[in-house]
Amino acid sequence: MLARTRNLQAPKSPAMRTRFAALLLLACCLLPAPALAHGADLDTMIGQMILAGFRGFTVNQRSTIVRDIRERHLGGVILFDYDMFWGAGQRNIRSVEQVRRLVKDLKAGADIPLLVAVDQEGGKVQRLKARYGFRETPSAADLGAGSDDAVREAGVVVGADLSSVGFNLNFAPVVDVNVDPDSPAIGRLGRSFSSDPERVARCAGIFMDELHRARVLSCLKHFPGHGSAGTDSHKGLTDVTATWSGAELIPYRELIAAGRADMVMTAHIFNARLDPDYPATLSKKVITGLLRGELGFDGVIVTDDMDMGAIADEYGRREAVRRAIEAGADILLFGNNLSFDEHIVEKVHALIRSMVDDGTIPKARIEASFARIMRLKRSL
Repeated sequence: MLARTRNLQAPKSPAMRTRFAALLLLACCLLPAPALAHGADLDTMIGQMILAGFRGFTVNQRSTIVRDIRERHLGGVILFDYDMFWGAGQRNIRSVEQVRRLVKDLKAGADIPLLVAVDQEGGKVQRLKARYGFRETPSAADLGAGSDDAVREAGVVVGADLSSVGFNLNFAPVVDVNVDPDSPAIGRLGRSFSSDPERVARCAGIFMDELHRARVLSCLKHFPGHGSAGTDSHKGLTDVTATWSGAELIPYRELIAAGRADMVMTAHIFNARLDPDYPATLSKKVITGLLRGELGFDGVIVTDDMDMGAIADEYGRREAVRRAIEAGADILLFGNNLSFDEHIVEKVHALIRSMVDDGTIPKARIEASFARIMRLKRSL
């Protein structure tokens, strides 16, 4: 309909032009919008709660991931340059033009705006590397030790590069406080801006502002703080009970209060002082009680990769998925990279559907997450 209306000529008289504009506005409002309309069916709502990785530099209509987007209404995808399971740099990213085409073809299969995500933090964690034709930026540690202008410049570069090839979500910035410089997943990799939580909040805010200017969503991670962890949750259970402090919440508290947080990612860390039974990703006390209740965050909460050892090795998939949703997570991330299953989306979708059908998970819980996700996607 919009294509046709571009060829219409507006009437010359003021009265007719007013009427013409009103009719045109009405026509636009009546355009099909299954993506953002109320009354979406259950399968659509469940699909929007899954964000998954896949293999391939190109896709077509027969690709499993495209069928997942088209038939299961998959809410988002994540791209990697390195395949962890194969141990080779053969995954999704080869060149600027190849990535642009891949993202375009993925989005073309979606009737609901598709989240296309990547981890582009800077330093050692940036999937879009110079050897593929992209611009690299310094680590958060280097930026935090420098000037605000350096942080801003990095945000400009990252936002522009992501936007230029179609990414609309960056799983960054890291707002973990550098409590333990030797922390294997954070400090040792230079992923934290600073040991000063106020400095972390300031740098993260500047970086996020530049992403927003490029129309790229940001994601604060890893809640409620991974910077004091002495082990890596990719490999197994990570207990921060003795090392974590409330100061690690300061960046979240400040950025959420300022209304600057698009999305928050949970950490697979265990903290008996916050929940004596479950890690943060599976904890209603941490997600619903602390993040939503005490900190007042009503945006989208995404899990860290559900294939990571701290979750996959400790809980069966059914229990992990159930507990994450019950805890309050809106999007379940399956990077599908530490292990690989071509049919991961189909299996997780069916698993969630079965738990809603048998009453284990209330439909209202799915509807609440769907509403948050749709609100976020309207901003794209």
